[in-house]
Amino acid sequence: MLTGLNIAVIGGDARQLEVIRKLTELDAKLSLVGFDQLDHGFTGATKVNIDEVQFEEVDSIILPIPGTDQEGTVDTVFSNIEVKLTEDLLMRTPDHCVIFSGITNDYLNNLVQNTNRKLIQLFNRDDVAIYNSIPTVEGTIMMVIQHTDITIHSSNVAVLGLGRVGMSVARTFASLGAKVKVGARDSAHLARITEMGLTPFHLSELEQESKDVDVCINTIPHLIVTSKVISNMPAHTLIVDLASKPGGTDFRYAEKRGIKALLAPGLPGIVAPKTAGQIVANVLTQLLEEVKNEGKGLSS
Repeated sequence: MLTGLNIAVIGGDARQLEVIRKLTELDAKLSLVGFDQLDHGFTGATKVNIDEVQFEEVDSIILPIPGTDQEGTVDTVFSNIEVKLTEDLLMRTPDHCVIFSGITNDYLNNLVQNTNRKLIQLFNRDDVAIYNSIPTVEGTIMMVIQHTDITIHSSNVAVLGLGRVGMSVARTFASLGAKVKVGARDSAHLARITEMGLTPFHLSELEQESKDVDVCINTIPHLIVTSKVISNMPAHTLIVDLASKPGGTDFRYAEKRGIKALLAPGLPGIVAPKTAGQIVANVLTQLLEEVKNEGKGLSS
């Protein structure tokens, strides 16, 4: 139980509703910012504006999966009111206050550093990322079916990166009958790709390897699908970029070349918000229990 914990949930999409539901069931006291257009309420949770939050009493702040933008603005699907997390607001919180976010950026990193608060990136955790790869893969399959006129079976699919998402994507598309090759740099990853029964290639060879792909699925959050790579792709190639914004694809050149390129971060929140929210909620529950059990201070 989370009785006695005072938590501010600031912004978010449908995934946050599962987080709110779970935390209220566990008797946490919640202040909901950015939910004024939400029709239903939750027992133990109060909808407030950000200037109404008693930050002096807040033990934890839960941000949406994207965290904030580079100006501190928080996504608020259930509100038209702009919400910003600022240094002044964070300085009002107790020293033990912990901030949870899916990912981070320079603004958020500087914010917690300047205020000496602790930031937990949920998507840095293997458990969250691996569980989250399941709805990500399902969403990727959906996008490929919607935006191609061929079957996945027997198609040539290139997956870039063998991280937690890349591995799940590659394995699943292979199980659907696609001819899957996977690009990586790490020798251990190249060995793992071979062990999985897939075709490995080094990312330095991507320009050459792109000549016959029907679908290119990128998971690397750096510019990897460059204009040179795209210029070698067949005109019918579909690029699905799963990396966090701004992705790893030269979208401008893809459009100029007439190749369909889709930036698709946050797929779990689109195709399976309930499941994705439950994944986050279950891990948050464990971490917040540590906040409570350790005297409202999370261990490193």
